[in-house]
Amino acid sequence: MAVKVEVATPERARLGEGPVWDVADQALWWADITGGKIRRTGEDGSDKVFDFGEPVGCLARREAGGLIVAAKSGFYLYDTETLTKTFLTDPETHRPGNRFNDGGTDMQGRFWAGTMKDDGGPPEELGQFYRYGTDGSVTPFFDKVYTTNGLAFSPDGTTMYYSDSNPLVRTIWACDYDTDTGTPSNRRVFFDTREVAGRPDGGTVDADGCYWMAGISGWQLVRITPEGKVDRIVDMPVERPTKPMFGGRNLDILYVTSIGSDAEDALDGSLFAVTGLGVTGVEQARFAG
Repeated sequence: MAVKVEVATPERARLGEGPVWDVADQALWWADITGGKIRRTGEDGSDKVFDFGEPVGCLARREAGGLIVAAKSGFYLYDTETLTKTFLTDPETHRPGNRFNDGGTDMQGRFWAGTMKDDGGPPEELGQFYRYGTDGSVTPFFDKVYTTNGLAFSPDGTTMYYSDSNPLVRTIWACDYDTDTGTPSNRRVFFDTREVAGRPDGGTVDADGCYWMAGISGWQLVRITPEGKVDRIVDMPVERPTKPMFGGRNLDILYVTSIGSDAEDALDGSLFAVTGLGVTGVEQARFAG
């Protein structure tokens, strides 16, 4: 079966990010960061848009209903029926120029989200990841990051991946992950993206344990084996893909978000569906808190 890259839904985003396929919903939840919107897209292309009112970095479905959201001003619960927000906490009140960016859940339902400086000034290493526990605890990890990205977990949950997209760094790391405590350790370089055209943006892992990287500024997706070797490259019709996520009834559709532009005849900002890859994804856990 030939690989096909198609537009999944007609409305484009300003800065599409954070897609997560919810198996129970049979829908893709994702963010338009600078548009301040949350979107729910079905496999049939149906699209529902929720206006969150501020930049949304990442999100996850919640076992108790609704979403957990990492937004510009902190962590929130969001009721998608009543459209009400419940503020939880902001771990970065001391860094008003930061916002949340990439994130997701581990296999046990803890929510991870990373921050980055986004105040229009020069890049600085002011980002880091936070683990929002099912008990409401917030724990910081991996400080001195320019742009937190690439969060993903191996199929058995024992390896955690994350990256820094900044051109000076453009590296993906792997860590051993204690699934009982939610603690990463033994950080090491997993892949130096200077080997490929794009820098590392969002990532996900397939059922074979391979890591899929959105190569921002490189017009491509890159599949990397657990040993850190390039296994496959898929060309994209946009320069700046932002994050892949497997979805569909058989978890065999690779959805990819992208960054928008002012070019009316371009596909920038589209959500794409990549089929014919011959691999499947891993079911994403809901936030268990």
